[in-house]
Amino acid sequence: MPLPNRVAPDGRLFADPARGLLFGNRGGRFHDPQTQDLPQRTYVSRQWICCVLAFKGRRRQVWGQSYTELFFCDEVTALAAGHRPCMECRRSDALAYRAAMMRGTGLAATPSFPEIDRRLDAERRDGRNPRFHLVPVVDLPAGSMILREDAPGFLALKDGHALLWSPSGYVERLKPPQGIARVLTPPSTLAALACGYRPLWHPGA
Repeated sequence: MPLPNRVAPDGRLFADPARGLLFGNRGGRFHDPQTQDLPQRTYVSRQWICCVLAFKGRRRQVWGQSYTELFFCDEVTALAAGHRPCMECRRSDALAYRAAMMRGTGLAATPSFPEIDRRLDAERRDGRNPRFHLVPVVDLPAGSMILREDAPGFLALKDGHALLWSPSGYVERLKPPQGIARVLTPPSTLAALACGYRPLWHPGA
């Protein structure tokens, strides 16, 4: 029985047997290690990160006594859910993300990663609910994740197409919608994507 440790683009946690390309955490442990149940609050701190699956030969017991391990289809999914690259196992990506975000937002002073975490926290959540941002589709960079309006689901924008998301990858290539979209990807991350940050896509993209 899979654990509810997969992350949807809207930040929701769910169970699915598909293997993700990245894993991460939300600042510590929030699951019950005895029952493996989830509380209503599915984070510990503002530090929501995404990490590589293998790093320095470390091995972990998933959902044991340590932090709550989470898994993502790809980095586009993780960014949409409000996570950012980890500074330990993905240092070069984290620095590239910060530099692109600074260019895109016009920040003059280099923010610390806790400062970036505070920005993302304000942009990704409205209480316990995901926060949507209304943006014209034509203004969105590749790697943006939006809500599908004509049916339930999520769409990732890439190369003039809208890719229908699933836990195991992208399952359909559609024409992008027109007009205003409800965007899941936080504005600070949209700025980073628009200014050169290149996220890890699932091969199906």
